[in-house]
Amino acid sequence: MLPPEPDRLARALEHADLRVLLMVLFQQTGDERWLEPPFRPRRDVRLIAAEDAGLPPAVQDEIRRKAAAILSDPSRPPAHPRPGDDLMVRMMSACLGESVPAEYAPMAREELGFTSRNVQWSDAKPPAHAAKRRVLIVGAGVSGIALGAQLERLQIPYTIVERHAQLGGTWHQNRYPGCGVDTPNHAYSFSQGTRYRWERYFAPQSQLLDYVTRAAEEFGVSPHVRLETSVTNATWDETASRWNVTLETPGGAEKFSCDFLVSAIGQFGEPAVPEIPGAERFEGPSFHSTAWPEDLELDGLRVALIGAGATSMQIGPTLVDRVEALDIYQRSPQWARPIPRYHDPISDEAQWLLASVPFYAEWFRFTMFWRYGDGLLRFLHKDPSWPHPERSLNKTNDRHRQEMTDHILAELGDRTDLHSACIPTYPPYGKRILLDNGWYPMIQRPHVDLVTQPIERLDETGLVTSDGVHRPADVVVYATGFRMTQMTAKLGVTGRGGLQLSDAWRGDDPTAYLGTTVPGFPNLFLMLGPNTGLGHGGSAIFQSECQARYLTSLLVQMIEQGVHSAEVKSSVHDEYNLRVDAEHEKLIWTHPGMSTYYRNARGRVFSVMPWRLVDYWEMTHDAALEDFETQRRPA
Repeated sequence: MLPPEPDRLARALEHADLRVLLMVLFQQTGDERWLEPPFRPRRDVRLIAAEDAGLPPAVQDEIRRKAAAILSDPSRPPAHPRPGDDLMVRMMSACLGESVPAEYAPMAREELGFTSRNVQWSDAKPPAHAAKRRVLIVGAGVSGIALGAQLERLQIPYTIVERHAQLGGTWHQNRYPGCGVDTPNHAYSFSQGTRYRWERYFAPQSQLLDYVTRAAEEFGVSPHVRLETSVTNATWDETASRWNVTLETPGGAEKFSCDFLVSAIGQFGEPAVPEIPGAERFEGPSFHSTAWPEDLELDGLRVALIGAGATSMQIGPTLVDRVEALDIYQRSPQWARPIPRYHDPISDEAQWLLASVPFYAEWFRFTMFWRYGDGLLRFLHKDPSWPHPERSLNKTNDRHRQEMTDHILAELGDRTDLHSACIPTYPPYGKRILLDNGWYPMIQRPHVDLVTQPIERLDETGLVTSDGVHRPADVVVYATGFRMTQMTAKLGVTGRGGLQLSDAWRGDDPTAYLGTTVPGFPNLFLMLGPNTGLGHGGSAIFQSECQARYLTSLLVQMIEQGVHSAEVKSSVHDEYNLRVDAEHEKLIWTHPGMSTYYRNARGRVFSVMPWRLVDYWEMTHDAALEDFETQRRPA
């Protein structure tokens, strides 16, 4: 490898995140002074922290000078290419300017690629009979790709079926204007594979779809995907210990048999469209945000946007300059926080560092992962002694409430008529926290109306609210979210003894051990299933990789030990879900006086996870076969 041009390196280092560059210097040199004052970065909890790390200019200059000298010699071997757990704790704490608990070291080492997160065969190669065990994965989004990549590496045969005409899951299905990720994409990415050149800190849908597509190709998964193929039912054959699946393909119905059935459809696949009287009478285009027409022209039209959640907050500011009128129908206000630099591009110099400097991309990923990880969860516990439970959970939550209220009031200025419509009454983070994407200036535009009266009906030309006002519309967009409770049950799954998954879940009460497996359904596994959503922050891809590790750990044990079916024990499943429910009773999502899609009709939190990311990583790292009722077929 040729040394970088000095001018190119110097220009790039001016754009370096110094907390990241300090870790590069230490790994390259082994000089411990880079982990101590005066080089200790200042703690910065912003999602996109200041690159100068709060260090004085003279200290910044010294770091850059030393980095230029060290990085000018690419042949120099690093002093610490694979830091161990103890050293990792020191480095993480130094990088962030705060004390990081030792329990995070093993997880972080895997996330940064310093140690492998892959399951291995005992004899370093698959046993001969592994080729006879087939896996069917339903869904070619990030979860299906994460599991497919591991099965590909282990040489376990698999097929992925995808109902749409393209893989990508969420990032293929959602193509509305402004669609993008609300997790920094250097954390919202696979821990393995080629580092992708993200254009921004928060990527738009088109780039996310490109990334997922490229990852599927790189991991060797793409040839195993059957598009425009959906599962209409699946039945467990107790005699053969196999799943008999009916597929709907472009050529008609097809029978498919497999040893293991994995549902990687997650929680967000089924659009929720409210039943509004007269909806069929409306004469213009009307559709859910997931079905946005590619050729839709909105210039000069009157648009009715039903819903004021995360999707609307992306759609509205994107199209407000194109339309004649925008009416937003809001059921309840949402807490939103500003994200400075949300739209900032990543400079060419920073891109060069990410692509060219050893360990830079790894530590950059870590800083993003940490800031959007476990830090918030400890502030979402109810304080029984807190005197204001009607507005917040505890002292810190109340401070967050005040900060977000101050932001909203500042954005609204003298529009006091909008205060009650924009400031929620429930505690912050009780519902999904939104990223302010210019929402509050948008709703003050002369041609924008935030409508808080309930919709009574539609007619041929518009919407009528409960106060009797008719508002004309040319286009109606349902930004109304998803039906969450069905999940895998909508695939028509029948388990042991004819048990329907929909019955096991009592319609709207899905449960699963670790969110992955259900009693009565041998060899059926779920990804991003019940109680695995992230209400406190984190990356869904992290969850998918944890579950892919867990499932392949279980499959390898089953294949090596000649186990043909494994069904999680009811006692294990039930005890786990009692712990889930008990933990949620302490957390914000069971707070009274609000509604959230995280809860079912009975008030049980079924969607999001009560654990920290590090807890879930540890729970799913190595499957315990003793948690399952197993059956072995005679040789």
